[in-house]
Amino acid sequence: MAKAKEQQPNLFGPEPPPWEEDDAAEQWLATVVVVDGPPQPLTYLVPDALREQVTPGVRVRAPLGTRQITGYCVAVETQPAGAKREFRLRPLAAVIDAEPLLNRRLLALTQWMSEYYLCGWADAIEAAVPKGVRVQAGTRAATFLSVPESTRRRWEELKLSPKQRHALQVLADAPYPLTPVELAERAGCSSAPIQTLRKQKLVSEEVRRVYQGAERQLEAETGPRQAGEQLNSAQRAALDTILAGIAAGRATTTLMHGVTGSGKTEVYIRAIEEVIQHGKQAIVLVPEISLTPQTRHRFRSRFDRVAVLHSHLSGPERFWHWQRIASGEVQVVVGARSAVFAPTKRLGLIVLDEEHDSSFKQDTPAPRYHAREVAMWRARDEQAALVLGSATPSLESWQRAASGHYRLVSMPDRVLNLPMPDVGVIDLRDRDEGRSRGAIGRVLQRSMEQALRDEGQVILLLNRRGYSTSIQCTACGETVTCPDCDISLTHHLEERKARCHYCDFERDPPMTCPACGFAGIRYSGLGTQKLELEVRGKFPGHTCLRMDSDTMRKHGSHEEALAKFREGQAQILLGTQMIAKGLDFPNVTLVGVINADTALHFPDFRAAERTFQLVTQVAGRTGRGAKGGRVLVQTFSPDHPAIMAAQRHDYEAFVRYELPQRRQFGYPPFSAMARLIVRGPSETHTSEFAAAIAERLRACETQGVETRVLGPAAAPLPKLQGRYRFHILVTCADRSLLRQIVSSAHELPLPKDVQFAIDIDPLSML
Repeated sequence: MAKAKEQQPNLFGPEPPPWEEDDAAEQWLATVVVVDGPPQPLTYLVPDALREQVTPGVRVRAPLGTRQITGYCVAVETQPAGAKREFRLRPLAAVIDAEPLLNRRLLALTQWMSEYYLCGWADAIEAAVPKGVRVQAGTRAATFLSVPESTRRRWEELKLSPKQRHALQVLADAPYPLTPVELAERAGCSSAPIQTLRKQKLVSEEVRRVYQGAERQLEAETGPRQAGEQLNSAQRAALDTILAGIAAGRATTTLMHGVTGSGKTEVYIRAIEEVIQHGKQAIVLVPEISLTPQTRHRFRSRFDRVAVLHSHLSGPERFWHWQRIASGEVQVVVGARSAVFAPTKRLGLIVLDEEHDSSFKQDTPAPRYHAREVAMWRARDEQAALVLGSATPSLESWQRAASGHYRLVSMPDRVLNLPMPDVGVIDLRDRDEGRSRGAIGRVLQRSMEQALRDEGQVILLLNRRGYSTSIQCTACGETVTCPDCDISLTHHLEERKARCHYCDFERDPPMTCPACGFAGIRYSGLGTQKLELEVRGKFPGHTCLRMDSDTMRKHGSHEEALAKFREGQAQILLGTQMIAKGLDFPNVTLVGVINADTALHFPDFRAAERTFQLVTQVAGRTGRGAKGGRVLVQTFSPDHPAIMAAQRHDYEAFVRYELPQRRQFGYPPFSAMARLIVRGPSETHTSEFAAAIAERLRACETQGVETRVLGPAAAPLPKLQGRYRFHILVTCADRSLLRQIVSSAHELPLPKDVQFAIDIDPLSML
């Protein structure tokens, strides 16, 4: 949460200005951004002893008032002695890192992020550099010995015992520095002769951090190379467009609109092959962790050196991959959102697969960046090509392509001319379907039985986890809610807990009503746990796998579950949206959408777009093999344009319906948008401060530029983690002016215990 800017006290002591430097030597100055301190960069003197160590990208320890703080050096400059300054500059205390954590280009990227997303520069840096890298996870300090030139020059004069001389000779002949243990092993001696050499200063000592052994395990994952697939005409045309941009050696952005199963990944791989031939590297971003193993295996079958970056890696694994990437050893980086910051030396191509997906947007904490915008800036800065691929592009990307900012290539057919699956819509308002017991209607159940008899596999999508989504008293109507979030608790049957999905509060499920004591508690609503039990009851002879955030917590669980399904060890896969995109299983002949309306009626102008994308994407998981496939969508809104367009696999029909409405109401992509969320423990004080912010923003509106300030209003989730929430939406035709208006909120004094956050280009309205 952002804090209002306050007048900063004198941070550098009481000396009166101006103060004239009296050092006769040239002065070195370091610009430092502080992790927990003032938002503006600070300037420090670089002591002579630290000049070789202080370089942009390293962390430093520096005095601030009466305490020592950690900051990032972002620039080093020199100035003549005798320069006048307002305050006496204090010297840096220490340098933390032996090597820069960020190179010059990544520093520039994080500076842009801080300006664009209105956050601290240090916050942007820490978003780019994983914690495992900052703490050098999986490493230990080791001392390395070598023979200095001064010792070599007086070799014959040295008075040493035979063991000492032999150890020194072994070290001198070694092609690289050795640890004391390594030297003792090679010289066949104890540690005593080596300790004597060290005490007499006959050997040089250097302390470095070394990695502890996981590299062999990671390298062992490299598999045999596979040949590429034959491209069809649409794939070839798309590849030629991308390669033309690469050959031009300048930044280009290509939107690849290809239906599910059209072979987009093969086009990515061919483009990456071209980039690697030019000695450059590529970054491939995928939206879900569940896609990372599949994507990694596919790329490792085609390239020799592939690194993986995502949140389920351990700290040592992440640090090891980061080091390999930074050294230039890696050809392709595969990962989720944060992989956009991979420290490549020679970036040639960035790919965002399923570019429409909301997981590319960081919600919290700051900076609330979107990987697509970060990738676009980085590609422009490094003169690299950017490819955005999707069967259902975001309307922002589609409009940019329509206006000529992106190149648009279309791949309207599946590879091998496989037909798109038939999509049937089941009206849950129908009386026969309404009499069905459970979540799986009669038509869907019969279709599942037929698919399983034909030895096909089935995928079921339900974007709600847990068992029951509501716990309510049938006598007084009281709903069991979270005390901190004022949201209904979800019943998790396996753990026998009622849990809040926003703050993880949990309690035992009530046996009687907390309000009136009545014993008639009703557990209603549907989650993936209840669906799993229903599937096991109706299809007892078949193995069922469930994939949601409850079952996929362990390291490697995504890969294990998908491998079982791919190998046919399970016939039914059910889960939340993590199973809806990108997965390729040729034996899936039926996909069932249990309830397409779960997000359709949210108080969010993107609700229809998200529903269309989710249904279309999960429908694309079937019909990828010789057996063909079909899709059944259960819904209470069969006539909604988003459902009807998804039924026909008609993206452009959905665009023709949705874009005019966005234009009419001034929503993105026809305006830039920011959302301010104000929260605090007092509903009254929080509401009053939100009103003051809205008034301040309206005072900054500029005539001649269409700007709207909506709110404040209670957020759709009005209370989370014990804090009341109000939000304000600001739209403006000018993106730069929008940030200028929104940043004026920092000028207001911040009441005690009240916080506010700024979300530029928000995706979530909850």
